[in-house]
Amino acid sequence: MHRARPAMTTGVHGMARWGLCGVLFGLLRLSSACPVSCFCNASRISCIDQEPGIEDFPVLVPESDMENITDIYISNQKRLFTINEDHMKFYSNLRNLTVTNTHLTFVSTLAFFNNSKLQYLNLRDNNLSTLSWMAIRNSNLSTLLLSGNPLQCACENIWIQVWLDDSEREGLQCLLEGGGAKALSRLTLPSCKYPHVEVIPAVVSLMAGSDATVMCNVSGSPTPELSWSLNSSDHPPLSTSHEISKIELQSVLTLIGLSPDDNGRELTCSAENIVGQNEASVLLNILFPPTIVQLYQPVRNQDWCIPFTVTGNPKPDLHWYHEGKLLEEQQYIRTEIHEITDTEYHGCLQLVIPTHIHNGIYTLVASNEFGEDSGNVSAHFMHIPDVDHSGTVK
Repeated sequence: MHRARPAMTTGVHGMARWGLCGVLFGLLRLSSACPVSCFCNASRISCIDQEPGIEDFPVLVPESDMENITDIYISNQKRLFTINEDHMKFYSNLRNLTVTNTHLTFVSTLAFFNNSKLQYLNLRDNNLSTLSWMAIRNSNLSTLLLSGNPLQCACENIWIQVWLDDSEREGLQCLLEGGGAKALSRLTLPSCKYPHVEVIPAVVSLMAGSDATVMCNVSGSPTPELSWSLNSSDHPPLSTSHEISKIELQSVLTLIGLSPDDNGRELTCSAENIVGQNEASVLLNILFPPTIVQLYQPVRNQDWCIPFTVTGNPKPDLHWYHEGKLLEEQQYIRTEIHEITDTEYHGCLQLVIPTHIHNGIYTLVASNEFGEDSGNVSAHFMHIPDVDHSGTVK
């Protein structure tokens, strides 16, 4: 026993040494991938050394190391001129980016397309004359700092007015074409107007199978580009057939044979130009009679439940029958809806401590002003007790 202990201790110490070596190896691997003039750890990159400096935006090798970076701080880099999507695409978890006191002159319109978590962007004291709103359209930006740049009083920069941090609102200026400067917050240009979007009607309320026409009218300068967004990650593809036609500043969406599956969907018309982007939506309120999609055998959790799924618009009225007789709902037998989607109602008939008298056929009837549907299910909760000739329960 006493001889075994040193061996175990050696093993533990050996594992500890291997663990420490693994950590050091990981740090060495990361530091070897870190650009000269920069310091890198698992979540942050800092590039502040002027000599030799960086000529391009830092990129780590292997690419997987960049996924864990949340903060990047770059300063005093006189050979850094651009930021584009190729630089940024692997920094998918980046939240804070500072690039200050460099020769940065260009930020691509897709620069932060893959940086949906970006919240803080500090580009102070660089050489930017314009910055497109499209660069940050996919980000989650809440703070934008731009003072100390030779921004032009141009259409491309009008959008910055609404993004100004309170501390910069009074100080940020732009350069006029004929010389001089003006507070960017007070800049107005006749040829630069945000897009305005109007969708008519705002709600389509028609029976399933009907056709509908929705018009999207826009204005703005320069002339905005129009587009319809008919699908989203929250919904399957649009079931209703459709056609889109465009005439100058108007786009017409024709919906053919409205499908109940699209009830509750919002279809969005967007317009954008170099000044900014705007949108408006139409809501599909598709009317149709109820359908009992699913009606299951009773299941027992804390209480007994007869699960069902019903669809219909307007919301169907639900009534239950037991052995052909209308079931009077009360505290111990009641209908509960657990989940509502755009087209379906999921719930169950809740039965608290049912006995043999509750066995039998249950009928669910769902109805609204356009029709009704019904379904049956057999329920068995308890065996009938044995009773002898004297009436005593065995």
